[in-house]
Amino acid sequence: MKDCEYQQISPGAAPPPASPGARRLGPDAHPGPGPGPPQPAAEPRWSSSGSGSGSIRRRPRRKWEVFPGRNRFYCGGRLMLAGHGGVFALTLLLILTTTVLFFVFDCPFLARQLTLAIPIIAAILFFFVMSCLLQTSFTDPGILPRATVCEAAALEKQIDNTGSSTYRPPPRTREVMINGQVVKLKYCFTCKMFRPPRTSHCSVCDNCVERFDHHCPWVGNCVGRRNYRFFYAFILSLSFLTAFIFACVVTHLTLRSQGSNFLSTLKETPASVLELVICFFSIWSILGLSGFHTYLVASNLTTNEDIKGSWSNKRGGEASVNPYSHKSVITNCCAVLCGPLPPSLIDRRGFVQSDTVLPSPIRSNEPACGAKPDASMVGGHP
Repeated sequence: MKDCEYQQISPGAAPPPASPGARRLGPDAHPGPGPGPPQPAAEPRWSSSGSGSGSIRRRPRRKWEVFPGRNRFYCGGRLMLAGHGGVFALTLLLILTTTVLFFVFDCPFLARQLTLAIPIIAAILFFFVMSCLLQTSFTDPGILPRATVCEAAALEKQIDNTGSSTYRPPPRTREVMINGQVVKLKYCFTCKMFRPPRTSHCSVCDNCVERFDHHCPWVGNCVGRRNYRFFYAFILSLSFLTAFIFACVVTHLTLRSQGSNFLSTLKETPASVLELVICFFSIWSILGLSGFHTYLVASNLTTNEDIKGSWSNKRGGEASVNPYSHKSVITNCCAVLCGPLPPSLIDRRGFVQSDTVLPSPIRSNEPACGAKPDASMVGGHP
């Protein structure tokens, strides 16, 4: 498997000074004063109010309590979810309702008439679906921490120095070279940094996400670098579970209707009819979504790149080569699904130090300098 070369190109006549120890970075590296690996949590500092033996000590705040995005945190910051959870609750309700009805009303009959393997296979598929769904929903998708006030000021000063005159606005893009292909990095006015390659800002969660694929309300989270493999496994296993339940319910109704009227059989088994309706109307979208993401995995693309036509002629221009593709379907699948899982960079369980200047959590609906924020993509039915 080849490594993508990542080399920065000077944005103008007066390029920003580079450090003597500059080196080539990978495609997912962070240019500029972007975030680095999470630092080990220091000892919490307890602040006291008042003096004397009756002073009240304040509990040290953790970083998830002052997180500037729109995410919700549970279990002391160990689990995170998007700000809206209604659609995610609907996903859980549909899966649980259909599966429970199948185990209660269909499995006993099929186990007696056919084989005991039917409920066993259904239980394995159901466990795999729920496991992948929860990992997709409660895992950090690859959020990049926002630049601190000092980092943002240093980057703004660096950007101002690249301007060629006083009346022209300074450039808000940078160019990098990835496997011989020029890729532009956009400046995020919310996170105050240049976004690394394949990173986009989700307007729903208000975060920059590495290898941003799309925001999926059905799983209640963004789909990015750290949870894409779980999302793909979820929709793939859900396709098998839906098709399996649909086929078993049809078999159940067919066996029970032998020697009697089919309509009377439907009236006797309303739960099976409900399962049949749910599976029939959901299987088409689930199978289509699974096929689409299988194509993306085989091509090492993201939904964001495919919709925008980043490496195709969808924009009407000349088609360019995808610099992230390894020119092999098997290698692309291994790179997307089997690579090492990167660590989370937001360190949400770490303590906030009193001497650390954090970025302001205040959000503005209008970005500075007239910039247009990226529109987040909403995923289809899982």
